[in-house]
Amino acid sequence: MHPMLTIAVRAARAAGQTIMRAYTELDRVEVSAKGINDFVTSVDKEAEAAITYQIRKSYPDHTIVGEEKGENRGENKDYIWIVDPLDGTNNFVRGIPHFAVSIALQHKGKTEVAVVYDPVREELFTAIRGKGAKLNDFRIRVTNVTELAPTIIGTGFPFKARQHTESYMAIFGEVFGQCSDLRRAGSAALDLAYVAAGRLDGFFEIGLKPWDIAAGDLICREAGGTVTDFTGGHNYLISGNIVAGSPKVTTELVKTMRPLLNEGLKR
Repeated sequence: MHPMLTIAVRAARAAGQTIMRAYTELDRVEVSAKGINDFVTSVDKEAEAAITYQIRKSYPDHTIVGEEKGENRGENKDYIWIVDPLDGTNNFVRGIPHFAVSIALQHKGKTEVAVVYDPVREELFTAIRGKGAKLNDFRIRVTNVTELAPTIIGTGFPFKARQHTESYMAIFGEVFGQCSDLRRAGSAALDLAYVAAGRLDGFFEIGLKPWDIAAGDLICREAGGTVTDFTGGHNYLISGNIVAGSPKVTTELVKTMRPLLNEGLKR
């Protein structure tokens, strides 16, 4: 195994242990709002600390960008770890068993290793750039469908970017009219991993953050998927507007969406 992937897996499992201990005693979890419809728990912070500890033990000079503590800059700026300690916090708080730890490592701007870990199901999705993607050590691939009609597409409502509600609902309606069904499960990291594993045929969402999608992006691409922004470009880590799926499905989704985009979604 790639040595940095080993550390990422170790960090993800450590965070997963922290999360699952708390999951059995949800009434003791402290929840606070950090923005409109944006919540953080004491567990998010503890899990991020566990991840940071594991990374720092092996790579003390690397930079870590986490959802909760922002940028923890190290001397070596070529290596950047992008961390979401608990993607799906709202699910976790409500006791819905669908959330994940997401860890990606970038070297000079390119994502090299990625881990998405579901501690409830003990499913570990991993990828190394150029080496493919795995689920619990078994190779995974996106589906080979070539049209939207038989597909199940994942999505996420823009609950933090409600200025896009009208455009999103127009896109939702158009995609729903062309595909078999849509799913909204509440964790973008797992949605992207599920696309990679062939559980979903495609996925789209508005206004995500780099830590939501950096790991899932590489896992999806290494499983043979195509990942773009809403215009078919590659600005999604900056814009947060992402479309993913098998190559043909991503193409069809982008073609469906493009006429319905407002100006804010074209960037």
